[in-house]
Amino acid sequence: MSTSKQQLARLLALVPYLQAREQVHLEQAASDFGVSVTQLRRDLNVLWFCGYPGLGMGDLIDIDMEAVEGEGVIRLSNAEYLSRPLRLAGTEAAAIMVALRALREGAPPEEAAVVDRTLAKIEAAAGHAMVGDRAVEIRSDEPGDGAVDTMLAALEEALTRHVQVRLDYLSASRDESTSRVVDPIELLDWQGRRYLRAWCHLAEDHRTFRTDRIVSAELLDTPVQQHADAEPLDLDGGMFGSSADAPVATLTLSPEGRWVVEYVPVESVNELSGGGVEVTLRIHSRDWLVRLLSRLGEAVREVEPADLRDDVRDRAKRALENY
Repeated sequence: MSTSKQQLARLLALVPYLQAREQVHLEQAASDFGVSVTQLRRDLNVLWFCGYPGLGMGDLIDIDMEAVEGEGVIRLSNAEYLSRPLRLAGTEAAAIMVALRALREGAPPEEAAVVDRTLAKIEAAAGHAMVGDRAVEIRSDEPGDGAVDTMLAALEEALTRHVQVRLDYLSASRDESTSRVVDPIELLDWQGRRYLRAWCHLAEDHRTFRTDRIVSAELLDTPVQQHADAEPLDLDGGMFGSSADAPVATLTLSPEGRWVVEYVPVESVNELSGGGVEVTLRIHSRDWLVRLLSRLGEAVREVEPADLRDDVRDRAKRALENY
């Protein structure tokens, strides 16, 4: 049995596979994709109704279904537009970058490698992106990148001189760039990424910043303030420490909302009759959870704590007022 997620992955790979061949036997293609001939026929019947957004029936991908049924071969045409270079506006590139980097944090190694390759292609193609009215340079976190080296050198100098730094930081949870003054505490390397741990005067608390999301770092002449609990971070408990103190939310979801189990870190999952699930998760950001509930919509049957529903209604009301 093939899930919709698996089928989507196959369809995305099937088009370039068929474009590279004038025709291919049904059995050969099924073998190459590791599925049955019956499943591949289902995939082709879906692909037959796919096309460029906004175009009519004559612009859909063309599969010669008569050849599939009669000769047992697959011929694909009218998909040339898929090979055109993708052009992204600045805000589109930035949004995709933020989403991919957020996806990578919880991805297993094999999926993280795919995300890394995709990010590298977008970075190379976009060059820069816009978030709001700020220009954000899209770059990797690898040494040797001039902008990265300059930024890291500034942070290291701030640590040596014990002075404050003004950061422009791209927040993945809010998809916006904010300016804040921080007291640097230490630079950390964890799971292939570099982080700055600091006291943030905007949040008035300790914060950990990913250096690949730091847009700029400006050294200030103001000495750092002393914070009693600024000991080095113990990475044995993870980059962000234990989440045991974070409050818990419980969501009862219909089958349409069970995708949450695959894409959101959850504490527990309880299967319900009819295909629904009950999940518990930690509330590290109430605003993020409200946005998740808004996206789920009618797929949420129950939610605890109940006052989250009031936040969702307020968010929906504000959205409607903008129309």
